[in-house]
Amino acid sequence: MNIARVDLNLLKYLDVLLREQNVTRAAEQLGITQPAMSNGLRRLRELFNDPLLIRTSDGMTASERALELQPLVRQVLAQTEAMLTPDEVFRPEESRRVFRIMTSDYAEATLVPHIVRRLREEAPSLVLDFLTPSDVSYADMEQGRVDMAINRFNEIPQSFHQVTLWEDSFSCLLNRQNPIAGNFDLPAYLSAQHIWVSKTGFGAGFGMNPEKLGGLGWIDQALMRLGKSRKISIFTRHYQMPALLALNNDLVATLPSRVARMQAENPALVIKDPPFDIPEFELKMAWSPLLHHNVAHRWLRKLIQEESEKIASLASDDA
Repeated sequence: MNIARVDLNLLKYLDVLLREQNVTRAAEQLGITQPAMSNGLRRLRELFNDPLLIRTSDGMTASERALELQPLVRQVLAQTEAMLTPDEVFRPEESRRVFRIMTSDYAEATLVPHIVRRLREEAPSLVLDFLTPSDVSYADMEQGRVDMAINRFNEIPQSFHQVTLWEDSFSCLLNRQNPIAGNFDLPAYLSAQHIWVSKTGFGAGFGMNPEKLGGLGWIDQALMRLGKSRKISIFTRHYQMPALLALNNDLVATLPSRVARMQAENPALVIKDPPFDIPEFELKMAWSPLLHHNVAHRWLRKLIQEESEKIASLASDDA
């Protein structure tokens, strides 16, 4: 294929078509007519010798070849935009930019206060809009409507950029007067009533089912590998709750160690190592390739990584 004969605007058409999977909506996004968009799809099919979008009972569905092309097209467009965008100077002390950041409750409890403290010093007019996982979809991220996501990810689209901010283990939080506090072994742990706390991933959450513990996360999966299960009495999605709930002398909260250590000065509570192995997890920051080269975005990512390194370093010193 002669690259000189390829209209690079078609890649933009393809990017929007694969994102929307609808010719009319794609045309509206690009500000062109539907016939022009249909003509663009025809040319794309000829270019790649593939239908790309196939009409099914559920609407337009991307072909296997289209799914392979999607991250590559995204990358080419992002690099082209960076190449054609003039060098800018970002002045954080003057910026009034709004950054929209999806954070899990865990990240809000451990990282966000440090980010905000730093930004109040260096960029006091900058605005932060923190969103929950239920507020955001992968499409919002891909299209740059959300600047970044800070969370634990089991999987994420290949086109996204991501970095690991830190790793964390798990600890148990319980009332110092809890009868099992003095002999906190596995039988004692299993005899207790437990607080489940987590909220990760994108999309709306649904009510939990105590009878289906295998899908609840690292802790219950670790117990299942031992042929064991715990008795969960309380389900919560907020990491502020366990410290209050663990004041009951018959409840145990198993939660990330960085969150547990925030209660180290509470005389009513004690922090214990879990009496079984639970794999560590990674807190990651992910963002769209569309924003990868943006100078303001790069500045904020660097700041978040610097604050994360400080927090991780403090945890190592305390260990």
